[in-house]
Amino acid sequence: MAILRPAGEFDTSYAHDMATIRQRWQWALLFVFILALYSLPFYASQSTVALVNRIAISIIAVQGLNLLTGYTGQISLGQAAFMTTGGYISALLVNYLEWSFFAALPIAALGAGLIGLLFGLPSLRVKGFYLTMATLAAQFIIPWFTRNAFPKILNGAQGLNVQSPVLFGLRFDTPQRYIYITLTVLILCTIVAYNISRSRLGRAFVAVRDHDLAAELLGVNPFKYKLQAFFLAAVYAGLAGSLAAHNIRHLNSETFNLTDSVVFMGMLVIGGLGSNLGPIFGSIVVEMLTEGATLFGPFFISIFPATAAGAVQALRPLFFGLTLMLFLIFEPRGLAHRWKLFKAAWRLRPFSH
Repeated sequence: MAILRPAGEFDTSYAHDMATIRQRWQWALLFVFILALYSLPFYASQSTVALVNRIAISIIAVQGLNLLTGYTGQISLGQAAFMTTGGYISALLVNYLEWSFFAALPIAALGAGLIGLLFGLPSLRVKGFYLTMATLAAQFIIPWFTRNAFPKILNGAQGLNVQSPVLFGLRFDTPQRYIYITLTVLILCTIVAYNISRSRLGRAFVAVRDHDLAAELLGVNPFKYKLQAFFLAAVYAGLAGSLAAHNIRHLNSETFNLTDSVVFMGMLVIGGLGSNLGPIFGSIVVEMLTEGATLFGPFFISIFPATAAGAVQALRPLFFGLTLMLFLIFEPRGLAHRWKLFKAAWRLRPFSH
C-alpha cells in the first residue's frame, strides 16, 4: 500500500523521506506515551503493572518470531524452547557464578541465538510443514535436556529458583520495579527490529520469503539469511526468557512449553505477519483475552457450577481459539493491516469512501 500523507506535507531531504516520526506533535505524543508507561507504578495497581510486564515480555518474544516467520517466511514452533534456553543461561550465571543480571542478559540472548542456529540448519533442505516439524523438535529436546542433564546443577524437573535483578543495591523484586527493566529492553528491541526491517538484511528476508529461488538468482543467499533469521528470533526469545525467569523467579522445563509457542504464533497472526506493529497488537490482544478469561471465570462458574474446578483454565484456550479463528476468517492480514486502512481513511477524509 502506498503511503498516504496529508495535503501540504512535502519531503525536503532523504532523511525526512525515510523518517518514521515526521511531525513534532508525533514526537510529543510518543514522549507522553513512554512517560505514561514508565510512571505506571505511581497510578496503577500491582496487578495492572504485572499485566504490562507480561505483555512487554510477550512482545519481545513475538518480535523475534516476526523476523523469522513474518519477514523470512520460516514457520517455527520452537520459540518457547529458546526462551527456556535463555532463562536457564541467565539463571545459572546469576545463581552460580554470581553475575549481575544485566551482564547475564546479553549472554543469555547470545546463547539462545546459537542454539537457534542449530535448529535452523534443517532450513537448508526443507521448508513449510517439514521445517515446522524440525523446529518442533526443539520443543521436546530442550525441555528434556533441562529435566535430565546435570541434575545437580539444573535440579531436574523441579527447576531453579531465580534471583531478582539488583542494580546499585536496588532489588527489582516487585512488578512496580521490574517494569523499568522490561520497558527499557522492549524499547531497545523494538528499535532494533524496526531498523532491521528497513535495512538490506530485512529486504533480503522479504526476498527469501516471497520467492527464495528468485532471490537466489538475484544474488541473495537463502540459507545464509534463513540462519540469520533463526539466530535473531532465538536472540529475542532468549531475552524474553531471561526477563520472564527473573520476573517470576522460578524456572523449570514446563515454564515455557509448546502451548506458549503456539500462542506466540497466534499473537503474530492476530497482530499481522510481517509488520512492525503486529507483535505489539497481537500480544496486547491475546494477553487481554487471558486476563478477561480470569475476570469472566466467576460469572461462568455461576452459570455452570459443575465446571468450577477448571473454569478459568478452560476459558483461556477457548477465548484464544475463537479469536484466532475469527481473525483467520475475517481479517487474515491482522490488526496492523486494519490500522493502515484506518490511517489511510483518516487522511483522505471527508473522501474516505
